Amino acid sequence: MIDIINPDMTVLQLLRRLALPAAGLVLLSIPSAFAQEHAPARDITSQDEIKQFCTNIAEPARDQRYLLQKQELEKLRADIDARMAEMDKRKAEYQDWLKRRDDFLKQAEAGLTEIYRKMKPDAAALQLQDMKIEVASAVIMRLGPRQSSLILNEMDPEKAAVIASVIASASDPNTSKDPS
Repeated sequence: MIDIINPDMTVLQLLRRLALPAAGLVLLSIPSAFAQEHAPARDITSQDEIKQFCTNIAEPARDQRYLLQKQELEKLRADIDARMAEMDKRKAEYQDWLKRRDDFLKQAEAGLTEIYRKMKPDAAALQLQDMKIEVASAVIMRLGPRQSSLILNEMDPEKAAVIASVIASASDPNTSKDPS
């Protein structure tokens, strides 16, 4: 007889060795486990029954799928609407800021022009020739022709020529409005 129990064997090893025979005994003791082998030859899941099942659940499955898609679309629409509202809010804030900025620039330009209008031509020329060309050109364009010519006459000839060319190109109708 084979020695099943070895004194050096652990409990886990003993359980592994006895598991297969115990499972066999349990299966043999259940008479209904083998009863299906001797059942009449009737196919429970025939092709007709499968087709009938699929036909019966096709409409509810399609309806459920449409419902899930509709819910997903409504969720996406709500998200888009929320984002559009936020974008409209930011657009309004930006437009308000831009309007305030433009109003300030108009006031600043008008004030700056008025300052140079009241200055002596030689003092105005010294200051304008050290400014950015675009700003100096804008100020000189807003002054009267007599005062502008006196200021340009007092400037460095190269700076005066650059300013005059900027002024000329600003009044040229063929000049593109695109600054690039």
